[in-house]
Amino acid sequence: MATVVELNPTSEKSEFVLGTAVNKTPPRKVLSLCSMRYGIAFIAHFCNFTLIAQNSIISITMVAMVNNTNHLPHLNSSAGLNGDQHEASKHLSIKGTGYGGQFALWQRWAPPNERSRLCTIAMSGMTLGIFTVLLVGGIISEALGWPFVFYIFGGIGVLSCLLWFILVYDDPVSHPWISDPEKEYILSSLNQQFSIEEQPLPIKAMLKSLPLWSMCLCSITHQWLVNTFIIYTPTYISSVFKVNIRDNGFLSSLPFFAAWVFGILGGQLADFLLNKNFRLITVRKIITILGNIPPAALIVALPYVQSSYITTIIFLTLSCALCSLCQAGVYINALDIAPRYASLLMGTSRGFAHSSAVLVPVVAGFFLNQDSEFGWRNFFFVLFAINLLGLIIYLVFGKADIQEWARERKLTRL
Repeated sequence: MATVVELNPTSEKSEFVLGTAVNKTPPRKVLSLCSMRYGIAFIAHFCNFTLIAQNSIISITMVAMVNNTNHLPHLNSSAGLNGDQHEASKHLSIKGTGYGGQFALWQRWAPPNERSRLCTIAMSGMTLGIFTVLLVGGIISEALGWPFVFYIFGGIGVLSCLLWFILVYDDPVSHPWISDPEKEYILSSLNQQFSIEEQPLPIKAMLKSLPLWSMCLCSITHQWLVNTFIIYTPTYISSVFKVNIRDNGFLSSLPFFAAWVFGILGGQLADFLLNKNFRLITVRKIITILGNIPPAALIVALPYVQSSYITTIIFLTLSCALCSLCQAGVYINALDIAPRYASLLMGTSRGFAHSSAVLVPVVAGFFLNQDSEFGWRNFFFVLFAINLLGLIIYLVFGKADIQEWARERKLTRL
């Protein structure tokens, strides 16, 4: 026996009552910023801030560790830097699955016309975390010692966990503090069914799904660009301009502050285009193009403008900022094509995507060690080619409608 609850967003509102649906007149839209759904988005923002900050700590502290001759007397700067970058890549890759769980929330918390902005508010915490670590990591390392960077952000992680456990619930129905109008608004907006019994995972159909594969591959190639920023922005600025760790942290943080702002604005832009009757797949692909081609092109141009300090910083900042637009594009595409499996798909795709955190230092080390004069240029050209390949695959095969294998099956009593 199984009970299925269907929500009809077009004509009637559905309310959960003991596993059945009671239909009423749909409520009007409730306030946004003071609502529980936006509160959860900001809590997720803080948790993502903590998660990526802890991952990114080593990208700035490695400069202090390498320069500290008391800790590394037997290593030269180049060897120590390459080793620490490899450690940074491992930390980035093992946390890939940490991002997927929150997408199960948006399946039940995010009305379709607010999905892009809610998701990007949550995900933009990642770039804010990188910005903060790069900004204050060097200062803390110089003032207190590099181990205190780990202690401080570890404590912030404990606080974010407490907030998550206390304030975040699976769905609006189970949340004890949500207002009735907001609960009714969310439930009436969701065009999906919630079955009490779990349905078997359609593994074969998923493996044959070109839209799913295109989403995963584009995420991997775009994450190659993201990991290049995270791991190599401090290194590039330090090698080109010979600045100390305090200045390096400040200069390295500027692109990620811009990315934080653009990431949130990207969600607003996506929902704006949807409200202007753009097709959902068109919006996802436009945003994904803007988050891939311009950033990669600006990165390729860096070796040709490195004689200009100001131009280099501007290019880095614009590239990193535009890169974050993909948060409202390919990165939330799983909620479009398979909302019931969004958590699994996002966790898996992000896990695969962070494999680039292992490959980026390997490829970069090969080019930088082989040719010190043209190493950065060749490395950036490879980055552009990889990024373009993933984007083309997504543009050809990407979809935004719920796939057949991801549709809710109507369960009946036998």
